[in-house]
Amino acid sequence: MATTVDELTVNYEEDGRIVSRELDKVILTKGAWSTIIFRYQDLDRKTDEFGPDKFSIRRYQKRNGEYQYKSKFNISSRDQATKVVNALNTWLAEEPEDKAKK
Repeated sequence: MATTVDELTVNYEEDGRIVSRELDKVILTKGAWSTIIFRYQDLDRKTDEFGPDKFSIRRYQKRNGEYQYKSKFNISSRDQATKVVNALNTWLAEEPEDKAKK
């Protein structure tokens, strides 16, 4: 188990063989609840080659000094990732609502 947020990974092995490899990660939040976005690839067992990039946003909770996986959202393709980025960019470009007027 990971005791620091930097130790968290999506690397995964089966029978001594890496079947999911982490390419990069960005730590979005740290603390008792941490959020990380990972870029990774899964092994295609038929071709024995790693497939296209995938992305996963994962939440971890620190309990008793160790991080425990709690939830994830997988972005399964570059097309889906682009749509998420475009939606966020559109929303972030909008003027914030003036809540004092409401």
